Amino acid sequence: MQLSCNRAMFSAAFSVAASAVPSRTPKDILRNVFMSVSKSGVELVGTDQEMAIRFQVSGVTTSSAGDALLPTQRVSSILRELQDEQLDIIVDEKNITLKAATAKFRLSSEDPREYPPVPQFGEQSYFRVAAPVFRQMIRRTSFATDTESTRYALGGLLLEFGEGTVTLAATDSRRLAVATASCEVEGKPVAPSKTTVVPTKAMSLLERSIDPQAEFVDIAVHDNDVMMRSGNCTVYSRLVEGRFPRYRDVIPRNGNVNVPLPVSPFFAAVRQSQIVTDEESRGVDFHFGPSLLTLSSEASAIGDSSIELPIEYDHEAMKITFDPKYVSDFLKVLSPETLVDLQLTDGDTAAVFRVEDSYTYVIMPLTQDR
Repeated sequence: MQLSCNRAMFSAAFSVAASAVPSRTPKDILRNVFMSVSKSGVELVGTDQEMAIRFQVSGVTTSSAGDALLPTQRVSSILRELQDEQLDIIVDEKNITLKAATAKFRLSSEDPREYPPVPQFGEQSYFRVAAPVFRQMIRRTSFATDTESTRYALGGLLLEFGEGTVTLAATDSRRLAVATASCEVEGKPVAPSKTTVVPTKAMSLLERSIDPQAEFVDIAVHDNDVMMRSGNCTVYSRLVEGRFPRYRDVIPRNGNVNVPLPVSPFFAAVRQSQIVTDEESRGVDFHFGPSLLTLSSEASAIGDSSIELPIEYDHEAMKITFDPKYVSDFLKVLSPETLVDLQLTDGDTAAVFRVEDSYTYVIMPLTQDR
């Protein structure tokens, strides 16, 4: 079997497939990227058996057909170091040869028939979301998950389908991020009856792999797994077990005060306030007063700081204490020109940040007698 390809395009596709390959596994066969060559093109597959990705490679010419296993670490290093534009890949029973104009590498290869099967996207009924929108939804929620929690459902993103809508929600019990968008259907997909929680790693992998030119993400949900397809990329993942919190119950209905905050200056002030904090005194006091927000922090071994930011505020003075990292995580996924609406009740009640009607972020305040 032999094929010729554009090295840069093959390297980019290989990197996507390799991101699903486990760094540690007792099954050596999983340390490889599976390559399938057929009349329909070349496809690269990586999996850890909990999650998998399929990626169609562009810029390949071949008259061959067959399968091969590419050792991930070695091939990644070769593709990264080569500078040649074209690359030839030759496969025989025991070896993989990568040949460029200035270099040639021959690597031993395992039997591709031993590689575990990976599901393909064959559904006729599925949900469809605009690709740029779904990518943004993942970015706006995935940071709020808790990948180290023993409550496994907190280590994933809740995926919900409503009447013409799709919602992603994530929480680590101290903060909550919820993003909603419109959704279409192909065929007659049925929204799952039980909670659908997708691992953060699978969602992040999809977000990084969506082609900028892709129009849609197609989503097919089953009882125990989910398939997500966008352009040349298909991600498969088992669902996370466990109950996801009733997240709507923790969003305050109405606050006493609404404060409009432009992201760029607000984010700059929050970043400055983080400088004089440590693990013991990580909180920053947000003082809201007439036309002014003052962010103050103090750490006994470091010093103290006070940052002022002019704002639109004509209510009674209020102080609320946040972990500035939680505020920064939210602001960094927004464009600088975005206007955020901060909804406050008092210094001890969860604060709600809203971006239009599609994005809600809730933070629990820290105790003020720290």
